Amino acid sequence: MKFGIDRLVSESDLLKELSGRRVSLVAHPASVTADLTHSLDALFAAGVNVTSAFGPQHGLMGDKQDNMVETADETDPTYGIPVFSLYGEVRRPTGQMMSSADVFLFDLQDLGCRIYTFVTTLLYLLEEAAKHGKSVWVLDRPNPAGRPVEGTLLLRGQESFVGAAPMPMRHGLTMGEMGLWFVRHFGLDVDYRVIEMHYWLPEAAPGYGWPEDRIWINPSPNAANHNMARAYAGTVMLEGTTLSEGRGTTRPLEVLFGAPDIDASRVRAEMERIAPHWLEGCALRECWFTPTFHKHAGELCNALMIHAEGGFYTHEAFRPWRLQALAFKAIRSLYPDYPIWRDFPYEYEFDRLAIDVINGGPDLREWVDDPAGQSSDLDALASPGEAKWREEVADLLLY
Repeated sequence: MKFGIDRLVSESDLLKELSGRRVSLVAHPASVTADLTHSLDALFAAGVNVTSAFGPQHGLMGDKQDNMVETADETDPTYGIPVFSLYGEVRRPTGQMMSSADVFLFDLQDLGCRIYTFVTTLLYLLEEAAKHGKSVWVLDRPNPAGRPVEGTLLLRGQESFVGAAPMPMRHGLTMGEMGLWFVRHFGLDVDYRVIEMHYWLPEAAPGYGWPEDRIWINPSPNAANHNMARAYAGTVMLEGTTLSEGRGTTRPLEVLFGAPDIDASRVRAEMERIAPHWLEGCALRECWFTPTFHKHAGELCNALMIHAEGGFYTHEAFRPWRLQALAFKAIRSLYPDYPIWRDFPYEYEFDRLAIDVINGGPDLREWVDDPAGQSSDLDALASPGEAKWREEVADLLLY
């Protein structure tokens, strides 16, 4: 199969359309061709007139570890072009930045999750392109989590850099398809185009979204493998808690929690008591780790690790958002006074709890904290929005 970048640099008809136009690239470390050439190098090698580049959160080189760690603008040492940061002094491209090119190529590998900030970066680029009369091409890449949809819709007024619009946590779209939805949802008058993948089969085993013949490269420092990408729509919620998500270990965001003062085996048993059907589609394994940095650094933590991989994985049954919610519910049941929710600035949102910013509203947190809350209650909150989203985007699916 071919990703969008592979098609662009190998198809003369596409390259011809860029002839005589100034081109900018939005990229990160996973922006590579099939032979692992970085997209910036591949474009120059193909004779494209690249006049600028942009780096999203974590930087063009992907070297910034955590949230709210900014990247400065710089000059590319090889090509001498400006590299603008979209996670530094600004999140939205300025007029000066937009004046650096005529066509903006968006080539970011996504994880299929609303909170992954590359989604919002795409929206901001489209909005600024509409204002300044620029073209945006998404060089499409797979959604490694595949087509499943899960989570409550972001509520109006809860928008943030990790919540661009009323979509569920696990959105089931590629970035090319998401751009189509943004253009329609926000009524953007922009010259938008998707360079589609060839032969992407999002429901084909065993990858169910990620082609087995393509190398996994971290699109951000803690996105280490396909298992993480599948689990992320649930485990990212740990960023809004005092529980470790495994940062400071070699397998971040692949655990349901880690803490020095929680018994993982008891939590698992409580999860099985509350909603055993939400544990389907993966295996859970008790483990231990000592983070070298971040939450609980230097402390031995007990944890439950998710294995949504190999023979343990069932694509249709795995529901990471509900699985993570269930872990929170079990901890609240066993440890009623445990300070689960972390009160700190999250993605520059200072007036809301981080967990509410992440989930696009307070519904999940309120369900966890409600002693009378049942699994059916959370289903009732999420299911209508999930169905609405599937219907809303059905005509935008390109594959």
